[in-house]
Amino acid sequence: MDEAIERSLRAAALWDEVKDRLGDPAIALSGGQQQRLCIARVLALEPEVLMLDEPTSGLDPISTAKVEASLQLLKQDYTVVIAPSSIQQAARIADWAAFMLQGELVEWNKGEDLFSTPRNKKTEDYVTGRFG
Repeated sequence: MDEAIERSLRAAALWDEVKDRLGDPAIALSGGQQQRLCIARVLALEPEVLMLDEPTSGLDPISTAKVEASLQLLKQDYTVVIAPSSIQQAARIADWAAFMLQGELVEWNKGEDLFSTPRNKKTEDYVTGRFG
């Protein structure tokens, strides 16, 4: 059990910050640490896919950067599906990205391509801030 906890906390880039406080209530953690703790809890279940809805919503820029760094590492071992808080975050994180509008898939492409040279006018309008 202790090994699984440490492995999950390390994978969520949280171990070094909480290893001396494992008995403390989670409410004592910062918002970013709480988000990474949620990720660690899921990792303990050894999923194949992580699905995250706005994983950095409400976090300050430093906490957001830590969660994003954790997700970058997790992408090496897991399929990570994110509904991000912002288009900028999607551009920073995505290997592949999809743009959906009113429940329909408009465009699917490599992240760098979708955000820099979208093929669809609707995607381009969204990425450039013309609507959304």
